[in-house]
Amino acid sequence: MPATQLSVYDVIDERFHTDRCIFGDDQLETLYVGSRWAEGPIYVPAGRYLIWSDIPNDRMLRWDETTGHVGVFRAPAGHSNGNTLDREGRLITCEQGNRRVTRTEHDGSITVLADRFDGKRLNSPNDAVVRSDGSIYFSDPDFGITTDYEGHRAKSEIGATNVYRIDPVDGEVRLAADGFRGPNGLVFSLDESRLYVSDTRANQIRVFDVRADGTLSDGDVFVEGRENGSFDNIRFDDEGRLWAAAMADGVHCYHPDGTLLGRIETPEPVANITFGGAKRNRMFLTATTSLYSLVMSVTGAPRVRSAR
Repeated sequence: MPATQLSVYDVIDERFHTDRCIFGDDQLETLYVGSRWAEGPIYVPAGRYLIWSDIPNDRMLRWDETTGHVGVFRAPAGHSNGNTLDREGRLITCEQGNRRVTRTEHDGSITVLADRFDGKRLNSPNDAVVRSDGSIYFSDPDFGITTDYEGHRAKSEIGATNVYRIDPVDGEVRLAADGFRGPNGLVFSLDESRLYVSDTRANQIRVFDVRADGTLSDGDVFVEGRENGSFDNIRFDDEGRLWAAAMADGVHCYHPDGTLLGRIETPEPVANITFGGAKRNRMFLTATTSLYSLVMSVTGAPRVRSAR
């Protein structure tokens, strides 16, 4: 059927309308302008604030939900990119410039979780996700070492761009999946039985079965991108729809069967999204220079749960 424009929403499949995905705010709210390239938003419910990365400016910013104030959370920040929270509410950060994955403890100190694989330095960790058993999966493209814009130019010691798993018991970094051109965003399905990974350079999202021991299957292509879109990070809502930041093509929403239901149009190329707010129905979007939000009629999937 022809696409139907409704405010910021571009309805492509009628289920985008009948499933009531479009009955929230009809315009984006601008929360901040002044980043050079914004990514990695994570909402921290304990403090009612959002942290995100301004990669080229080598800083992390913090937006306070109660006051609307924006300040510097950390600078320098190792050219940080993706951020998430672990089961204890501690901040997990992918530092492209420092080529490592870190955890910010409750006292503010920083613990290095991963900086090497098989004795070789990581490329430039990009995004991370925590499973309920405490394991951390992260993507390691070369985006931060190809130029000095988002990190420090260097040669890859590993010679490949992979997804890794940090074991929750011994802390060892193990290969989870390979064969990517540019692995980027990661997200678990609601029951954690599958891991979805966006491959930016291949312009596709792949899906892997998660085995009992934490290893992954070979993976299948879930969706292919459109010509003017390039997938970055991805998030689920609580009904199992996948929302994908697709750069100049806005935010895509996919049915669990892989059908593109619709889009959220954005004034700037959007790199990352996350759900937050008191009801987890507020989507935060980092788009080039700006931080936007949209209070929605859908609810984001719950974050990492307690171990089974």
